[in-house]
Amino acid sequence: MIKLCGMTRGEDVAYAVNTGVDALGFILAKSPRQVTLEKVKELTDNLPPFIARVAVVVNPELEKVAEIENSGLFDYIQFHGSEEPKMLARTVLKSIKAISIAAQEDLTEVEKYLESADYLLFDTKIGSQSGGTGQSFNWSLIRELELPYILAGGLGADNIEEALKQLKPLAVDINSRVEAEPGKKNNHLVKKTVEKIKKFKK
Repeated sequence: MIKLCGMTRGEDVAYAVNTGVDALGFILAKSPRQVTLEKVKELTDNLPPFIARVAVVVNPELEKVAEIENSGLFDYIQFHGSEEPKMLARTVLKSIKAISIAAQEDLTEVEKYLESADYLLFDTKIGSQSGGTGQSFNWSLIRELELPYILAGGLGADNIEEALKQLKPLAVDINSRVEAEPGKKNNHLVKKTVEKIKKFKK
């Protein structure tokens, strides 16, 4: 399964859908790719059936989570901060917990969220920046994990095949490595990356 994250433009949404992406991510947290709920509604008004919509948040207030749930715009909430497991457990929508990895000790977070999150996502941590770095983490850190997960972190046409050879993710999340600039996707890179993923699955 393929998620394209950081969507901000209608033409990018349309191209992603036509290219065969399974899910679209909309960043509601502070980011160069941040969008409002109103913008998400505009971008997803004409989505065909079975394309999943993911709200990406960082340490949201309970009121914000409720607003996202009540909007009817999303199928998943992806939590990218240090949220308490009980927040994920109470979420009406399917929950994805991003765990940012720089070293082995970061994997202690897995146990913390295993029961409360529907899915775990592994991303790159560089300093205080988690996600959207355009860089990959050391994949060998999660190679032995016997659980389903989503792989993120600097994935693009130049390294996606190697990632899939080394690991067995349930899904992949692509973003910054397929952009012309933050929030603006590069159609050629999106197409090339998606084609490589789909060809690998065969």
